[in-house]
Amino acid sequence: MAKYRHELKYYLSYTDYLNLQKRLSATVPRDPNVDESGKYFIRSLYFDDPFDSCLLEKFDGADNRDKFRIRFYNMELKKFKLERKRKTDGYISKDSLTLTKSECDAIMNRDYAFLLRRDEAFARVMFTEFVQKQLRPCVIVDYVREPFVFPYEDVRLTFDTEIRTGLRSVDLYNPDIPTYPVIENDCPVLEVKFNKALPKDIYEMLQSVSPLRSQVSKYCLCRQYEL
Repeated sequence: MAKYRHELKYYLSYTDYLNLQKRLSATVPRDPNVDESGKYFIRSLYFDDPFDSCLLEKFDGADNRDKFRIRFYNMELKKFKLERKRKTDGYISKDSLTLTKSECDAIMNRDYAFLLRRDEAFARVMFTEFVQKQLRPCVIVDYVREPFVFPYEDVRLTFDTEIRTGLRSVDLYNPDIPTYPVIENDCPVLEVKFNKALPKDIYEMLQSVSPLRSQVSKYCLCRQYEL
């Protein structure tokens, strides 16, 4: 059964980012996967159907919708994640499957048969999604993430910066594709994810800044130039 969580997104001023980052750094552990800078790089390749349903449902504000992507970290071509992110009645769930590079290549070549040979139930779900919806690669999204984790209520707070689009390029493995910034002045994006309720200390830290709540979507930001 999918685990549904709260997911809130905010634009921050750079001053608010520095203030909140300082407070979090003093009390909340960072994700253990970060480098010496406390961050890591993410590249995602998003998929959509021939009618751009995922994109249009987001723009229309549909409360029940899916997004599909392959994601990997720090341009390391070793391990990839195939993910379906689902929004249902305001809550978010995410299913994922770890892929090898050869499996990732197969998806890029629209060869999904290996998914039927995997043991995981979600692999068969994604086989059906790819085939029935005719999902195809549509945009690369790059950004740098600074993550903090708090075990109570599985809280995860992340600052995302340097959000860039590959426009129509889907050359997933190429570190040298031209990419372009999508947020003016590289305004940091804060994401807050948790199960049922925010711990009091975390809630009070968030109250110390004045973020602008927004339905930020990196996928939509990175495809806005196509519309």
